[in-house]
Formats: sequence, structure tokens, C-alpha cells
Amino acid sequence: MTEATDLAERAGDRDPRIGLRAVAALRRLLEQLEAVQVRSARNQGWSWQEIAAELGVSRQAVHKKYGRQ
Repeated sequence: MTEATDLAERAGDRDPRIGLRAVAALRRLLEQLEAVQVRSARNQGWSWQEIAAELGVSRQAVHKKYGRQ
């Protein structure tokens, strides 16, 4: 988690170039982490509805994003 902590710290940098690059990197990391957890939930038998509820999105949204993976 050191990388995430470092990125979070840089996201608050006074230099917008550094802050924006850190925000973009955090976004990519978040997407990767979400995909790992969705895959794990599906492998454990979770429904799309259960996953969607935990992510705070609709079942359709989570299925559209991850249903073909």
C-alpha cells in the first residue's frame, strides 16, 4: 500500500501537474483493485446484484462493466 499512500500524498501537491498525474494513477489503481474484487466475488458465487450493492451502483452497470471478463 506504499504506492497508494505515496500517490494520495502527491494528489494533494500544490503543483497541479504533480497532483493531476497522481490522481490519474490513483484512478488506474482503483480500477484494477475493483476488477480484482469483482472477479473474487463472482468466483465465490456472488450475484451481480450483491456486487452492485456493495459498490453503490446498479446491477446493470456492474454487469456491463465486468460481465464479459
